Amino acid sequence: MENGEIESADEEMASRGGRRYTRVVSHEQAAIQMSPIEIISPSGILPKNEKANFQANSTANGSQGTSNGQDGQGELQKQSKLELFGFDSLVNILGLKSMTGEPIPAPSSPSEGEDVAITLGRPKETAPKLGTMMGVFVPCLQNILGIIYYIRFSWIVGMGGIGESLMLVSLCGACTFLTSISLSAIATNGAMKSVVVVSNSTSINGTVTNVTSTTVSTPSLHDLQLYGVVVTILLCFIVFGGVKIINKVAPAFLIAVLFSLFCIFVGTFAAPRHNASSGITGVKLKTFRDNWTSDYQRTTNAGVPDPSGSIYWNFNALVGLFFPAVTGIMAGSNRSASLKDTQRSIPIGTLAATLTTTFMYLVSVLLFGALATREELLTNRLLTAEVAWPVPAIVYVGIILSTLGAALQSLTGAPRLLAAIANDDILPVLKYFKVSEGGEPHLATLFTAFICIGCVVIGNLDLITPTITMFFLLCYAGVNLSCFLLDLLDAPSWRPRWRFHHWSLSLIGALICIVIMFLISWSFTVVSLALASLIYYYVSIKGKAGDWGDGFKSAYFQLALRSLRSLGANQVHPKNWYPIPLVFCRPWGKLPENVPCHPKLADFANCMKKKGRGMSMFVSIIDGDYQELAEDAKIACRQLSTYIDYKNCEGVAEIVVAPTMADGFRGIVQTMGLGNLKPNIVVMRYPEIWRRENLTQIPSTFVSIINDCIIANKAVVIVKGLDEWPGEYQRQYGTIDLYWIVRDGGLMLLLSQLLLTKESFDSCKIQVFCIAEEDAEAEELKADVKKFLYDLRLQAEVIVITIKSWEAHLKSGHQQDESMEAFSSAQQRIGAYLEEMKETSHREGTPLMADGKQVVVNEQQVDKFLYTTLELNSTILRYSRMAAVVLVSLPPPPLSHPSYFYMEYMDLLVENVPRMLIVRGYRRDVVTLFT
Repeated sequence: MENGEIESADEEMASRGGRRYTRVVSHEQAAIQMSPIEIISPSGILPKNEKANFQANSTANGSQGTSNGQDGQGELQKQSKLELFGFDSLVNILGLKSMTGEPIPAPSSPSEGEDVAITLGRPKETAPKLGTMMGVFVPCLQNILGIIYYIRFSWIVGMGGIGESLMLVSLCGACTFLTSISLSAIATNGAMKSVVVVSNSTSINGTVTNVTSTTVSTPSLHDLQLYGVVVTILLCFIVFGGVKIINKVAPAFLIAVLFSLFCIFVGTFAAPRHNASSGITGVKLKTFRDNWTSDYQRTTNAGVPDPSGSIYWNFNALVGLFFPAVTGIMAGSNRSASLKDTQRSIPIGTLAATLTTTFMYLVSVLLFGALATREELLTNRLLTAEVAWPVPAIVYVGIILSTLGAALQSLTGAPRLLAAIANDDILPVLKYFKVSEGGEPHLATLFTAFICIGCVVIGNLDLITPTITMFFLLCYAGVNLSCFLLDLLDAPSWRPRWRFHHWSLSLIGALICIVIMFLISWSFTVVSLALASLIYYYVSIKGKAGDWGDGFKSAYFQLALRSLRSLGANQVHPKNWYPIPLVFCRPWGKLPENVPCHPKLADFANCMKKKGRGMSMFVSIIDGDYQELAEDAKIACRQLSTYIDYKNCEGVAEIVVAPTMADGFRGIVQTMGLGNLKPNIVVMRYPEIWRRENLTQIPSTFVSIINDCIIANKAVVIVKGLDEWPGEYQRQYGTIDLYWIVRDGGLMLLLSQLLLTKESFDSCKIQVFCIAEEDAEAEELKADVKKFLYDLRLQAEVIVITIKSWEAHLKSGHQQDESMEAFSSAQQRIGAYLEEMKETSHREGTPLMADGKQVVVNEQQVDKFLYTTLELNSTILRYSRMAAVVLVSLPPPPLSHPSYFYMEYMDLLVENVPRMLIVRGYRRDVVTLFT
């Protein structure tokens, strides 16, 4: 492609889109920058002012293929081969030049001040990445192992016995193990966001009780509270120093903790030593048997057995106390930004930490149960320190470092998690905790420290751990339910690298979480679930939609497909019939530019639904060529969807581009919907402006739409007086009058009942007018209709009226009154139109033509149609002038009459009636007599 062709291509692209793409390639990062002014064509050709710079950069970086004219020509030819498909720019961006047989040029640096909008590939590494051991296993292990093991685990074994303690550890371990499997599947289903959240566990400074064989001494609670507040403040200052310091200190803390655990196990097998308490028997089978069963009893707030204590312990209470000792499994996944290979490290490291700690807890239950008497287990809170080898001080150091390490991890991770939630606008109320990219969440850190200080002031571990347990269980249940939903739906995007998962395991994990919650406290569980539901509702209403996708949307899609298949294509029984209106939004007239649908049409669509339940389909047609107006149609569809939501209508929007309105509607009525979810009622406005706006096009289109509905077996509801249709809070009084002339499957009756369910019409009463040609038929017809309405459970007053037939009118002679003046005027207009048609036919030598087809006009039949509609209009004005709304049967357009004639018939029918629904049913019943 020559330079002139390139320039013309650029100019053409600029004229089409008004924008240009600028390609930016930087080191191991490639991006597209889009701006309103600069855009490159899909072929990857750079704008003129950037060609020289790009070629210079390519040459300077050792690129080949541009050293001579022939090579340059060959490169342009290779580019042009892909240019037709628009692939070349994509190949350049992804660094896949080798696919086209071209040498790969060295990347150039982006110009100063350019913004990167879309990033492809890995971001530039700014810090050494961590592996499975230090990046996942160690953080998880440090968060799982905490103070509960040191000061409460032996007490739990003494209270619950070895048997129930094994059950307790197995239950909690199974919960976290199954959650880890679900977490591994979710974490390996694509790249994770670069948000560093170090920890999700919470450390608490609890009351420590030093117990000897004879006395129990408890430090002052106020002293502990003061110490705890001071330590929390100091840790907060350390956290302000940055994450790097904490990441360097944390492994040293963990080494000390692991060494203290090693000393405890060694001391267990070396017990009893010469200075040990009398209750420490060493690992003995007799002690193991004595401690196998449980011994639940009352204790003080500090956990000291006391028959008059305020707390009674059972298995459920032990679950709430112990469960925080198995939490912390998300510490590794929250460090995803620091991992070399997240999809390998997270599953292996998390599951390894979970299995390691669970195995250690199970072994500890057996050892502690065989080590000391029950009294010793229940009274010696620091039994682990006393049996530790060689000195108890090692365990004291382990307790301190374990507490401080977990506290540092929590004070580092929790604020970042809070800031990440705030930045995503998931909870708008948290907007004050937002931080800029790369910034430190100082305000979130202070808020987290304030919460920690509140827990420290409480000063009782046994009261705080059940509350923390509830939050963890809710979180883990959410992870399991998410994996269960994704696995069960099996969307194409669900392709986790971790394959050892199944929806049944995730479901079991979620059920275990719920069961544990109810074991701890059913009232707290109900409150927690209600609170979580409120938060979810608040997020769905106020929160900003994220880019992570919504599993519930996929679930709704699958449910819709299953429901659609279950409905099948069989005819729906009248008991299960719902109106699905196809609302024709384009009115016969003009609307403001920012109003895509007549507002009263949306109100009327809601009136056709019982209690607002049901679906409406709002459609509009744009006249023109689809290729030229496709983008306009998309914009109009979005505007219509927004307007439907604004009007609180349950429905979908669709915009169709067609050469004419009639052609567009014909396509819509054939294709809109799926299976039995196709629209069954077409709703549109009566074209009251047809005579003054368009004397030929509107009648032709109107009649074409009605005929298409009849052929497609769709019911029709035409609203006359749409501008006067009442709003939601405009209460109507009087009657809803039905002029039931032809059999319509009960549609008119059903519509009147649906209107009564709306607040606007609930004060009205229904009157059913039946038309009889002879007075002798009136009483029998009235009795039949009453019986029919009674069987249908419909409350309505039946009125039978007699209308003189056209033949009887001719015999009795013409009567001169106001209505006959309208009749004569319509006759004169039709006569003038017919004469014009005859002159055109005679002049062109063709048969009588109208609306592009041959017609046969029987003038006597025309007069009969005019008289029938006129008599019905006179009857409506006589009996229903004050009615809230009038419903009348829609006469079908005569096939051999011009559209103009039909509009004259209809005008006589609706004249002077302020609000009317003209209804035509279809060949099926929508109501039934049977239960």
